[in-house]
Amino acid sequence: MDADALIALFRRQLYREGGRPGLFNPYVDRDPEEDREDAVPIRRANLEAYVRERPRPPRILLLAEAPGPWGCRFSGVPITSEAQLLDPDFPITGRQSSRRSVPHAEYSASIYWRILAPYYYEIFTWNAVPCHPYRLGKPLSIRTPRVAELTHFLPLVEGVVRAVGAERLVAVGRKAERAFRDLDLASTYVRHPSQGGATLFESGIRSIVDNLAAR
Repeated sequence: MDADALIALFRRQLYREGGRPGLFNPYVDRDPEEDREDAVPIRRANLEAYVRERPRPPRILLLAEAPGPWGCRFSGVPITSEAQLLDPDFPITGRQSSRRSVPHAEYSASIYWRILAPYYYEIFTWNAVPCHPYRLGKPLSIRTPRVAELTHFLPLVEGVVRAVGAERLVAVGRKAERAFRDLDLASTYVRHPSQGGATLFESGIRSIVDNLAAR
């Protein structure tokens, strides 16, 4: 994985992508009611630490859908909550960007990391839409990304794929699968771990990791 190229890509494209209706960019946008004054640089630093704090390149790029309102929206790290970043036993270091006395935790992030913790160094996770999609007037709601939003971020996804250089591409959910398909990239589909999909997600990931280990 070319960490310098990946961070340069984020700074060139993602960190300049703000102000789209219904999409909150954690690396550009700030809600004064929810976020600390320095929330944006905190989330950028958390993301860049996630990229750099790796002893070896990942073999799998796992593409999820979009940040949820309690996870990446505040942590800046895909499918990760700020509560996890503050845990000294967690493999990624980071800071809290919310104004809350207790940092945000996220159910999906807890399931995700419970399953993937043993394979952490083998996997790099990204979102097909790196901004939090919400319903207008309800900034901490969640909605499915629109096709136009997926299409808009395809060049960024393509750049992430190139910089990470993983052996396998894994799509978590149908939106991520569509993003890879639109880029003419072969991927393996696995069920999203939320809403009763944890068992199928775990079996899918185990199969992929075991297959790579056998090579």
